Amino acid sequence: MTFSVAGICPDTGMVGCVITSSSICVASRCAYTRDDVGVALTQNVTNPLLGPLALDLLEQGQTPANILPLLSNADTNIQYRQLGLLAANGEAMTFSGSEALGIHATATGKNCLALGNLLANDTIPAAMVAAFEAAEGPLAERLLTALEAGLAAGGEMGPLHSAGLKVSAASGWPVVDLRVDWHIAPLTELRMIWQAYKPQLNDYVTRAVQPDAAASFGVPGDE
Repeated sequence: MTFSVAGICPDTGMVGCVITSSSICVASRCAYTRDDVGVALTQNVTNPLLGPLALDLLEQGQTPANILPLLSNADTNIQYRQLGLLAANGEAMTFSGSEALGIHATATGKNCLALGNLLANDTIPAAMVAAFEAAEGPLAERLLTALEAGLAAGGEMGPLHSAGLKVSAASGWPVVDLRVDWHIAPLTELRMIWQAYKPQLNDYVTRAVQPDAAASFGVPGDE
């Protein structure tokens, strides 16, 4: 009931992911990023605790390949999970348990990975990886383009209802955290929100670190 993409940008140090599902509020449970560490995706029959735990282990020096056994020890129901872990250095791990739902698949590529379950076909993660690798622009743009390619390749078997886009940089907080939690066309809505936020992103970062140099909000009374 979910498909997703994780990616990193070696040039900027940004790490991020994008996700969509027939379930409500998918990004709140399934998508995790951390500055200078990486990205964790935990989906299918979701255990949200696995995302932060995976990033903790990654930050402590464990490699993605070594983390899966540790997650298995922490969650006796690991076979119900579908996981993706992408380190800031590009190392990746994907996992689909024996209880993963419907047609499920994963794929890895240069600085990215993709996974999904209850898919229309098993080629969708590979299509998302190919789209990410070919895309240009900011990391958030490339992630969203990749997810849209997954939808174009068939997407989920049922209708989508929620989506989220999350990117962290060297700021201590996600510089992009956009969500559509219940909509008839969540990817279209997420694209619209990103287009509105994209030209304002750097201004919000500046307001946090150097407010006297920040641009006006452009709202009545702020001059």
